Amino acid sequence: MKQRYLSKRFLSAVAMAFGLLLGSVSAQAAEESALMTSGASVRDQASLQRGAKLFFNYCVGCHSLKYVRYSRIAEDLNLSEQDVMQNLNFTGGKFDDQVISHMPADSATKWFGKAPPDLSLEVSAKGEDWVYTYLNSFYLDPHSPIGWNNTVLPNAAMPFPLAELQGLQTAVMKPGTTDVVEKLEISHPGTMTPAQYQQSMRDLTSFLEYASEPAALQRAHYGIWVVLFLAFFTLLAYVLNKEYWKDVH
Repeated sequence: MKQRYLSKRFLSAVAMAFGLLLGSVSAQAAEESALMTSGASVRDQASLQRGAKLFFNYCVGCHSLKYVRYSRIAEDLNLSEQDVMQNLNFTGGKFDDQVISHMPADSATKWFGKAPPDLSLEVSAKGEDWVYTYLNSFYLDPHSPIGWNNTVLPNAAMPFPLAELQGLQTAVMKPGTTDVVEKLEISHPGTMTPAQYQQSMRDLTSFLEYASEPAALQRAHYGIWVVLFLAFFTLLAYVLNKEYWKDVH
């Protein structure tokens, strides 16, 4: 009787755990389905170069990439030291320095409520689709202290530095609330068309994906040689095995 009772409890626990797992997976799938597909690729070197230009022109004033060095960016993106120091280094750092924003943390906290986060691991933490959708989802919000809001990260403390490129987006709110009930629309065009802006955000997302794991580029390069070695070794082992056993009856 006791054994039957324990078996029922065990089955109930398994069923509950399975249900929670399915619920978690369903919730995650629903959240991911609301995100835009970035199409970012760290294997597109031209995209990485364009993304680097965007980051250093619009983001590095507030955000650091403390796990990446200027020299590593030059090596991985096929840029010369002169290219990097003249066109990407606006903080006064040396070629072998880490990419550190010069915005004082105390001033940033005073202006935005908290210091802007380092973006070295942003894509690793949240995914490239999340970052890409976030960059496409800023809109004007008169109720926000900074005048901007974001549908992916509501009440984000970040003003929108890319507004001159995308233009000004507006949203229709549910009466009496700040909930967005319709998709965002461009009310005042920027210097880029919507297609151009989305491509630029794809480039920026690709660069941030690269910054999250610079070794991924080398791993992909070495991976080809590893696969070729394994294929050759398999063929060699097959020939040796056949030669060794040919006289065994």
